[in-house]
Amino acid sequence: VQLVESGGGLVQPGGSLKLSCAASGIIFGVYTMGWYRQAPEKQRELVASISRGDSTDYADSVKGRFTISRDNAKNTVYLQMNSLKPEDTAVYYCNAQRKGRDYPISYWGQGTQVTVSS
Repeated sequence: VQLVESGGGLVQPGGSLKLSCAASGIIFGVYTMGWYRQAPEKQRELVASISRGDSTDYADSVKGRFTISRDNAKNTVYLQMNSLKPEDTAVYYCNAQRKGRDYPISYWGQGTQVTVSS
């Protein structure tokens, strides 16, 4: 299983970035896909998730600014980030999760750095 993130980088406050996560080795359509982030010396937190039925959920801190979407034909999940703030600076991780028989099955990408700075 591989989850490969791309699209991170350096952007000025108020700017935009679009992250992509390409999945392989899983039946993409049955997984809930999520984006998490971890800033230095902070715990990893959920940013946004999208279910197999396209239901979405967002952290309060990004509502109205970030949009998660998925393309099951391309096995890819996206995170459109607008109106970026310095506090959005973090490593962003892609996650794929589904219910297993006894416990959740979860996979992680390697992460992509997003830095918001002038």
